[in-house]
Amino acid sequence: MKFNVNQQDLQKSLNYCQGVIEKRSTLPILSNILLEAGNSKLTITATDLDLIFIHQINDIEIIEEGKTTTSSSIMYDIVRKFSSGKKINLTLGGENKLLVESEKSIFNLNCISPSEFPVTDENFSQNEFIVKSKQLLKLLNKCKFSISNDETRHYLSGIYLHQSLLDDQIFLTAAATDSHRMSISKFKLSEKVNFDPVILPKKTIFQLCSLLEDYDGDVKISNIKSKIKFELNKSILISKLIDGKFPNYVQVIPKNNQKKLEVDLKLFLDAVDRVASVSLDKKDGVKFNLSKDVLNLAVNNTNSGDGKESLSVKFDHDLDISFNSRYLIDVASQLAGEKIEIFFNDTGSPALIKDPSDFDSIYVVMPMKG
Repeated sequence: MKFNVNQQDLQKSLNYCQGVIEKRSTLPILSNILLEAGNSKLTITATDLDLIFIHQINDIEIIEEGKTTTSSSIMYDIVRKFSSGKKINLTLGGENKLLVESEKSIFNLNCISPSEFPVTDENFSQNEFIVKSKQLLKLLNKCKFSISNDETRHYLSGIYLHQSLLDDQIFLTAAATDSHRMSISKFKLSEKVNFDPVILPKKTIFQLCSLLEDYDGDVKISNIKSKIKFELNKSILISKLIDGKFPNYVQVIPKNNQKKLEVDLKLFLDAVDRVASVSLDKKDGVKFNLSKDVLNLAVNNTNSGDGKESLSVKFDHDLDISFNSRYLIDVASQLAGEKIEIFFNDTGSPALIKDPSDFDSIYVVMPMKG
């Protein structure tokens, strides 16, 4: 095997691989990437057995076709330190040494035989549909901060992705919750698709988001039994799904929250962030004291002191309620418009948060006791 590749192309591909490969893998082969050179393209594969990432670099100069595996982290570390955009020559010498050269640098890296590398060949072709990359990215970004970190309830440690029907229109809908807060977002599909509801694991979501951030185009989605496949232009991501039943999130959405607070988004976000500064662990609630068109915010911490701030708002009731400041900041940071709308019922009931500029996303946040 012998070929040349552009430094930037290789670095980008290896950077994606870092997100897949586990740092402390028990099997040495899982720390490696599979490199395959053939048909004027280089195919790079990384896996942790639950997630498989395949990336293609096209139009490369191949002197001799072949394949090998070598350490992903070492290769990445070397390639990112080479001069940007320069040519890198790679040659497989003997059975287990990969020669990597660029300008005046020469490295010989240890290899493991590609026959040990786990590959999959399932056929996903029967159920597939296409979405726009930016729509899918928005969906995941609006929900991913609400994913639970609680190991005991594994079915909450991902995003529930499914089709939903509303007013005779079909949507691809995402929902995530850690039982303190919930995010739901959706976008319209042109037709009903053959897609079973799935729970996407957290790691898969973050890997997919990093791919989608760099890509504008179609994404082909297909799923079989316990796996899902995302195909982009030059990348493929195949992931196991979370086995479990996602709770009926629709019944958690507050139905009778009539007290509407409307406030400038940036002013609200900055004010909550400021008053929360006195709380070191962000566990202290930010207290809302609401009266006609005024929102008083207060955080009190026994060790460090207290902070208060007042905002002009649109509100027609009297209400006292407390929230975890982190949850409010997370939600508000995802809103795109100029305003934020929060609908309340009473002190002990969850609040419903909406973005007036995005009817397709809603958030629910539980209040704090006391």
